[in-house]
Amino acid sequence: MAEEHMTYSADFRAQVIKSVKQSDMSIRQSCTFYSVSKTALQRWLKDSSIKQTRDKPPTKILNEALLKDVEQYPDDYLYERARRFNCSKTGMHTALKRLDFYNNN
Repeated sequence: MAEEHMTYSADFRAQVIKSVKQSDMSIRQSCTFYSVSKTALQRWLKDSSIKQTRDKPPTKILNEALLKDVEQYPDDYLYERARRFNCSKTGMHTALKRLDFYNNN
């Protein structure tokens, strides 16, 4: 079964943080009570804001290589480009979107 990733609401995060900071519960007790991982709670205690983007560079589809590929094969379909990069069509779509190829100007 695939692991499900979810974003908790700001209200929920605030409630969990409040339960820890007011010493009602330990971190471990809060994690169990609210069904939240210890890592997530520790991250919230440092910074409870909800992140909209990741600060992680692309690893499989490098920007420079993709730009060169688009320049060399401008009319290729996603599946053709994905085959060359040994990735999924979805992964290729995400990479092209990251480079703003789907901007509706």
